[in-house]
Amino acid sequence: MTLQTVDWGIVIGYFAVSLLIGLLVTRRAGSSTSEFFLSGRHMPWWLLGISMVATTFSNSVPNLVTDIVRTHGVAGNWLWWAFLLTGMLTVFVYAKLWRRSGVMTDNELYELRYSGRSAAFLRGFRALYLGILFNGMIMADCSLAAVKLGGVMFGYSPLEVLVVAGAVTVVYSMMGGLLGVLITDFFQFIVAMVGAVLAAWFALSLPEVGGMAGLLSHPAVLPKLSFLPDFSDHTALVTVLVIPLAVQWWSVWYPGAEPGGGGYVAQRMLAAKDEKHAVGATLLFNICHYAVRPWPWIIVALASIVVFPDLASLERAFPGLEPRFVENDMAYPAMLTFLPAGAIGLMLASLFAAYMSTISTHLNWGSSYIVNDFYRRFLRPAAGERELVLVGRLSTLVLMLVGSGIALLYSNSLKTFDLWLQIGAGTGLVFILRWFWWRINAWSEVAAMAISFLVAWYFQSIHGWLGLRPLPGWLQLLLGVVVTTVGWVSVTFLTRPSDEQVLRRFCRLVQPGGPGWRWVVDRARDDGDPIPVEPRWDVPAGVACMFLGCVAVYGALFSTGYFLYGNLGAGAILLVVTVLAGLALMRYWGSLRVRETPSAPPR
Repeated sequence: MTLQTVDWGIVIGYFAVSLLIGLLVTRRAGSSTSEFFLSGRHMPWWLLGISMVATTFSNSVPNLVTDIVRTHGVAGNWLWWAFLLTGMLTVFVYAKLWRRSGVMTDNELYELRYSGRSAAFLRGFRALYLGILFNGMIMADCSLAAVKLGGVMFGYSPLEVLVVAGAVTVVYSMMGGLLGVLITDFFQFIVAMVGAVLAAWFALSLPEVGGMAGLLSHPAVLPKLSFLPDFSDHTALVTVLVIPLAVQWWSVWYPGAEPGGGGYVAQRMLAAKDEKHAVGATLLFNICHYAVRPWPWIIVALASIVVFPDLASLERAFPGLEPRFVENDMAYPAMLTFLPAGAIGLMLASLFAAYMSTISTHLNWGSSYIVNDFYRRFLRPAAGERELVLVGRLSTLVLMLVGSGIALLYSNSLKTFDLWLQIGAGTGLVFILRWFWWRINAWSEVAAMAISFLVAWYFQSIHGWLGLRPLPGWLQLLLGVVVTTVGWVSVTFLTRPSDEQVLRRFCRLVQPGGPGWRWVVDRARDDGDPIPVEPRWDVPAGVACMFLGCVAVYGALFSTGYFLYGNLGAGAILLVVTVLAGLALMRYWGSLRVRETPSAPPR
């Protein structure tokens, strides 16, 4: 594909603005690690919320959604729609707890919540494991989408795409820190949304598709339209609905939807002005992520079934692309080749925006682990702020190289998604209970991580090597959850709990409340060292708000879908449900204890 002058102007202009933002905030970002990684802890909810949405607007997500729709139909999106339950629980239960902790990274929480060498080991290990290896895998998936885009649209080699796409991102991330990331995220989200809508508009305008009416009546598309899987197909029902809603959302660690909060979502909550802004940011994120964005991607995915009905048609259309990259997720960038001049430039800018917003967040987040939880904690405890910021900038560059290198080993977004789920299977419950049960200790988390990884390795490699019959993905995940949970619970009772003074300090600072901390509170009172306790535990009210929030967001998601499908009656009914759930949520939200003053850091 050849870009016209107007297309080049849009793309170059977009890059220039992104670089300019990073350069303008360089001095402020470099003043301290708090500024570089948390923007001074005084960011507003709307900027943080949009940043979370932009980060999850990775250019790999449209490819993933396209792969899911082509493989499982629209109903297949329950594989990630189910994580709304996790997100809403973070909004109304965990967001305020994270902000109260006052830590710089979620890894720092380990030495606030646990004690001894095991806590220090866990903090350092996760800093490298998540900050470098797992973070590199996430960035690699995003880079894989960029590789497929460049290969489909320009015939570029994977290495050429990674060099060009990564250069601007790593520069403004190194210079601007989190503040540069937040501001560019806001700009990038707008560009990415406009591009996604344009892609859907032009996909429907293709003669083969014939508009929305033609798309919805096409024989190949009709079986893919339902919001729920075929209940007579037990395998599909269990895979895309039962397991995600009954097990996956609370038991699986997945980036951006971590049970108990965590990752770059926790980083945004920790950067908020106060607890109220932390809650508002995560609520805005979940509304936009699940109710606002999906349908433009789904429409393009459905249209791709008409234009490219199978992998053979994709391979014929792009003979120059490496065969290992020709998978269903390639259909999304393939559909973009039909855009006219001007629109193609804007679309490319939007995809670059999606790529850069995700990569920049993971660069800054991963770098915060390396600097705060490894370099300063174990190598140079006395390092000054200027030295730490320099290490942060250098580690940003290293992480970019690691992510790009791993990307060359990937081939398919859906397979990568399934792999992440399996690696995190069974760890979710320990991340939830550490907030509400004093008996969880550092070894509980070490065991959960180690066992889940070994189970995933078994299913990915050893099971096949032994010549055993492959198990369905849902059964692998369920077995991973059971084995991992039994393992870490056993380790919990076989090892010593955290030091009692550490548990008391955690209770005073975070005030998680509830029956799971009663032993600690009673012991402190008996020792003449009472811990202030709120008269009412508001987690049950938070769970009620979570339920109402899920009803409102799912109602908005499916109401929009029914309106697009032309089913005005069902759309109107769900719209009423959305409004009623939203009004009820506003009423009960006031019963939650949310501070409007900043929490002091624990150090």
